[in-house]
Amino acid sequence: MVNQIFDALRNEIIALHLEPGSNVSRSALAARFGVSQTPIREALLRLEQQGLVDVFPQSGTMISLIDARQAAQAQFLRVAVEAEVAETIARKPTAYDLSEAEAILAEMWRIWRGTNDPRAIRPPDQSFHAALCEAVGHGELWEQVVARSGNVDRLRSINIYPGKAERILAEHGELLDALKAGDAPRARAAVRVHLSETLRAVDDLRTAYPHYFLP
Repeated sequence: MVNQIFDALRNEIIALHLEPGSNVSRSALAARFGVSQTPIREALLRLEQQGLVDVFPQSGTMISLIDARQAAQAQFLRVAVEAEVAETIARKPTAYDLSEAEAILAEMWRIWRGTNDPRAIRPPDQSFHAALCEAVGHGELWEQVVARSGNVDRLRSINIYPGKAERILAEHGELLDALKAGDAPRARAAVRVHLSETLRAVDDLRTAYPHYFLP
């Protein structure tokens, strides 16, 4: 049950349904999930390890403010991992099965056309990147990247604007085309372009939502 609670709360934090700086009631969460406070406490401790909540013993729990410095570090790690994954595939594209990533991209297009909601494509967006890491046998490394990416993922949830979903989908398509063509420089460039946009906007996001950020 701890895993389910952790996943539900993490998703709500990333999507900003639980806003940075807001207080969390353990008793209210226990009532919501129909459990004792023990699994709630364990889930919150895991979220604290990922920098998403601040737990104050004998006091309370707060959704962590966004740490832009940590977000930049997590982004550096993710770009390094995904660029290497892309180059590995592009060097010998016939050796790796890209069918799952292709199917996920098709599903993302279907969801986008059906909902017109850029947030609705977020879960399969993560699955797309996970599928590429798993294709080269680095699924566990992807999990480590995700565990460090809570702050930058929250930045992405803030950084929503007209045309963003289409940009994401087009960049996924460009990356797959580069991989299948065996063009490693193009694939690495596609990764960097795709992952860099949100961090470039961090100053504007901080200005628009100062109450979401650490000073």
